[in-house]
Amino acid sequence: MPQNDLHTLVSRRTFLRGLGLMSASAALAACARGEQAASQPAPLLAIIHTNDTHGHDVAVEGTEDIEGNFSMAAVAALRDEWEKKGYEVLHVDAGDATQGMPLVDTSNGMPAIAFMNACGYDLMTVGNHEFDWGVEALDANEKAANFPFLSANVLYKETVETRFKPNTIIELIDGTKVGFFGLTTPNTLTSTSPKNSKDFSFLTKDDLIACAQAQVDELREQGCAMVICLGHMGNDEINGNTSKLVLENVSGIDLFIDGHDHEEVQEEVNGTLLVETGCYLHNIGVVAIDEGIPTGELIAAGTYDGIDGAAQAIIDKEDERVSSEMNVVLGSTPFFLDGNRDPGVRTQETNLGNFIADAYHWMASIELGYEVDAAIINGGGIRASIDDGDITLGAIKTVNPFNNDLGVVKVTGAQLLEAIEAGCQAIGTDNAIGGFPQVSGITYTIDATAPYEEGPTYPDSAFSSPAAPGSRVTITDVGGRGFDLDEVYTIAASNFICQGGDTYYAFKAAADAEQPATFGFDYEAVAGYLVEGCNHEVPEEYEGPQGRITIIGM
Repeated sequence: MPQNDLHTLVSRRTFLRGLGLMSASAALAACARGEQAASQPAPLLAIIHTNDTHGHDVAVEGTEDIEGNFSMAAVAALRDEWEKKGYEVLHVDAGDATQGMPLVDTSNGMPAIAFMNACGYDLMTVGNHEFDWGVEALDANEKAANFPFLSANVLYKETVETRFKPNTIIELIDGTKVGFFGLTTPNTLTSTSPKNSKDFSFLTKDDLIACAQAQVDELREQGCAMVICLGHMGNDEINGNTSKLVLENVSGIDLFIDGHDHEEVQEEVNGTLLVETGCYLHNIGVVAIDEGIPTGELIAAGTYDGIDGAAQAIIDKEDERVSSEMNVVLGSTPFFLDGNRDPGVRTQETNLGNFIADAYHWMASIELGYEVDAAIINGGGIRASIDDGDITLGAIKTVNPFNNDLGVVKVTGAQLLEAIEAGCQAIGTDNAIGGFPQVSGITYTIDATAPYEEGPTYPDSAFSSPAAPGSRVTITDVGGRGFDLDEVYTIAASNFICQGGDTYYAFKAAADAEQPATFGFDYEAVAGYLVEGCNHEVPEEYEGPQGRITIIGM
């Protein structure tokens, strides 16, 4: 693992310890270094951090309509820039690097690791989407990395041992120890395919807090003068397992570098600096420490043009290989197809949500002959928008990057109502969750003025069941048959949903009773519907929402 000696302490509290309020062990070490060390000027440190890059490792120039992003090779160039300023430099990533764009998806995330190796990353925490390619691919990616994967709250179910290295210590050139520990969102259980996380448990709430405090205490006991949490937690989780929950209840964390919710964050929480860059390399984060004082900044794409040539050559070679496969034009759209998160596919009906749900419905019924009433795609399964103009295979795979199998599952009206009610539980709040149902062949209404009544938490899930299905959601029609709680409906959906992903545990109960028929990948359905179902052009009916979902009170 590439290591860089660090010369400083990374928080106001740590700086005070360096002035004489430090622990006994650190004070003895300082005395041992003698008066010469005490007379040296305060050292400088720059921590360059990224999160949720999701395979956006090739630079895109920003326009009025598109937010630009850096090449990953800019991260390596920034190391040189800060070292020339006299700073020691450390590169860290807060998760979700190995999934999201064809550039990394076509090889199960391995190219992302190659890019990070070339850029000299030192540490990474594990994001929920690191699990998306399955356990074997996750193992392979971890072994290929020249840096450790950290996470303290992911345990093997059978042995209750940690799956990843929970923490690591870097010893500074002057003998000072800096400790890092990782945390991964417990929402991984339902935000990756359940088959990928079935062997693991994730510590949550009080157990998560206790885990984080134990990590801090362990690192302090090993002589660390500074402790940094490298988390993939975020702060928009409806279940409350957030970085702020940790910071408000755990003492001794000097810096928290976060990811997961794709937000830009530079703030103090309970006296600790919390930072996050947003996502997709739109920004690169730097925490600069000068005379013991940490200052966070976001460097926006377009404001820095440095590039590390060796790293860029590796990225370009892989991009050329993948682009030759992905740049095939399959059709076109005369208008924008909305795949934005919030407002967007996680909060309301969108034209792209309709198009994809219709594609599932079309492939199952028209192409393959199943008697299907309706189709559902969770909003979190839609990862990008499509601009007006040509639609390539790469664009479709960017929208649908998970290679989810599709299935046909039989559910009762009661199970369908429970699933939709659970998927809409965040509507009317400041949160947006991936379970929000985009639908085909279903019309329903959400009353956002009515509170969501939480029932028991679903097994192996971070989400609660609805205590009173139907109190907020009213389904008016399924497949032109009206709606009845006792009726059985045939629904096309991804196996992610059929296995209980996101908020769809009611579908898992139905699938366990009768195994769903499967029929190809999600992106194949969308490509097929565009080419054969729509004769290569998105029809005018998709220019806007079609009244499938009504929200009252928003």
